Amino acid sequence: MILTVTLNPAVDHTVEVDSLPAPDRISRANDARVDPGGKGINVSKYLVELGAETVATGVVGDFLGEFVRNSLADGQVNGDFVEIDGQTRLNTTILTEDAEFKINHNGPTVSECDIDDLLDTVKHNDPETVVVGGSLPPGLGPDAIDRIAQAGNWETVVDVGGDCLRELDASYALCKPNREELAAATGQPVRSLKECSTAVEQLRHMGYDRIVASLGDDGAIMSTPNECFHAEALDAEVVDTVGAGDSLLAGILSALNRGASDREALQAGMAVASRVVSVPGTEIPSLDNVASMSVRVPISTQEAKSG
Repeated sequence: MILTVTLNPAVDHTVEVDSLPAPDRISRANDARVDPGGKGINVSKYLVELGAETVATGVVGDFLGEFVRNSLADGQVNGDFVEIDGQTRLNTTILTEDAEFKINHNGPTVSECDIDDLLDTVKHNDPETVVVGGSLPPGLGPDAIDRIAQAGNWETVVDVGGDCLRELDASYALCKPNREELAAATGQPVRSLKECSTAVEQLRHMGYDRIVASLGDDGAIMSTPNECFHAEALDAEVVDTVGAGDSLLAGILSALNRGASDREALQAGMAVASRVVSVPGTEIPSLDNVASMSVRVPISTQEAKSG
């Protein structure tokens, strides 16, 4: 079972407008969505659609936290959250015809005692894999993630900011930076695929067994102890990039959980991501055709660098 931990969950508010309003003017929304969000939660939602067993946990509070709990239950996502003081954050994405704007709250303060309660919840669910995703709320540092990784026999996967990746001390089965996070974690340039590949190898030797770097139009790189793969992006009409990295990770983890090879898992992740970017917000599209799409993902292979 794959358990996801979201230390700073959110309610994602996605709104579509023709254009941003001028100062002191009102712009009317054409459409809007409100969804439970946060990287770990999003991964669980995609895992459910892919037929993988998953439980979503994290820390939530107040009426927005209640919305997260209830919405996940309505979506058939098993949740086991820790209640804290403070209010779960609200994140807003504004979509216009030619741009995307994001306003994210910092979130409530979370204490070490809250992490103690969270660890009890993780242990109670007895997962094989734990995915820790998203930003850290006020009150917590990277050591909170290390505590989760070292608290049990599960494999731990992380999808967090580059600065945080650089400071983690435990050993991790996989991490999934985007291009900007890869640069922040390594201090290396990441303009070209060659530069990204070099930075990925450096990051892998900082305590991560596997790296999956999502690179937008440039596809994704997966580095393992034995090989390094580059997957090209499939042609898709990009409507909204929210959740693209989370869906890539869910597709990879779901495939690995079924016994797929690293190469096959990367293809599956790219296929899932190409479907997700074609819909607005964190709406989950049908993923029934992922298997047929996966085999069309072009993959190139090179020997991983030792170090």
